[in-house]
Amino acid sequence: MKCALITGGSRGIGRAICLKLAQESDYHILINFQGNQVAAQETLAQVEALGKTAELIQFNVANSDDTQAALNAWVEQNPEAKVEVIVNNAGMAKDGLFMWMQKEDWQSVLDVSLNGFFNVTNFFIQKMLRNRYGRIINVVSVSGVKGTAGQTNYSAAKAGVIGATKALAQEVAKRNITVNAVAPGFIKTDMTAELDEKELVKMIPANRFGEAEEVADLVSFLASKKSGYITGEVININGGIYS
Repeated sequence: MKCALITGGSRGIGRAICLKLAQESDYHILINFQGNQVAAQETLAQVEALGKTAELIQFNVANSDDTQAALNAWVEQNPEAKVEVIVNNAGMAKDGLFMWMQKEDWQSVLDVSLNGFFNVTNFFIQKMLRNRYGRIINVVSVSGVKGTAGQTNYSAAKAGVIGATKALAQEVAKRNITVNAVAPGFIKTDMTAELDEKELVKMIPANRFGEAEEVADLVSFLASKKSGYITGEVININGGIYS
């Protein structure tokens, strides 16, 4: 059984990626979620409605022990399974000006994005190297590429993942494992629902917010065999916003 694991797969971009990979690949979809069981079940039902198989796997990517325990249990139950694709999508934002930022708001955002990348990817990387195949896709952000005021913590976390993407790509390329990052701009999801879309659209040359499905299309390509000569890249998907 060949599998694709999507962290933060219950809603938004994560859900769109689960559905797109179900549509465009033969992977068994592992939908990671932390707390929102109802949303995760919905994603699972939508994947199964496409005639594909999936399962839920609950753990907090920011917590090393929690991640190890959940993934070890899954591997024990599925000794023949191979995770060929990892999409590190789980993230969180706690926006605010740096001068008023609490340590907890700094730490928790870094823990989810940066430590989450480490906890999940590190668990599987030796297995991928042995199997001589893998696709690792990290969902970062325009904030990690150009920095966004009011998001020093989020920008730092995503920029850290970008650096890790470029370094790890060089370490594992010989074994047919690619490591790439996808950097969305403003995408219509729950996370951006509170934003003033009318005002922000003025900054976007494409004159609209992106759709989660558009990000999922890009991830699906990077998760496929077609993208084998692309690695260490940060692909912006932002309608033309640059600093």
